[in-house]
Amino acid sequence: MEQAVADYLAWALNDRRVERRHLSGSQDRGDITGVMLDGERVCIEVKNTSRSDVSAHLAEAQVEAGNDDATFWAVVQKRHGIGIDSTERIGRQLVIMTLEQYATILNHGVALGEEMTPDADQ
Repeated sequence: MEQAVADYLAWALNDRRVERRHLSGSQDRGDITGVMLDGERVCIEVKNTSRSDVSAHLAEAQVEAGNDDATFWAVVQKRHGIGIDSTERIGRQLVIMTLEQYATILNHGVALGEEMTPDADQ
């Protein structure tokens, strides 16, 4: 799965620097390297599990992004019943991230808006 995602992103982004990262032990820095956004590294954790543990996978990706000094991060989760035997199928896999991380990406890594107190009724 990791190689399929790396190959897909290298093709989609037209960037041969994107590749599967070699294992790095306790200071893991994600599964895919070479993905950049606005000059900043993007940490990508790839999961091919029979049961998705979204909370654990997000926490792992966030820690690995810290290890890689990456501003941006996401989890690519294999979808049950969708193979990885074609470019089209790989492109249909899921990308999971927190809303905060998504807003950070949309804001190009710039600090997010003013401090807000969440309203319990909203």
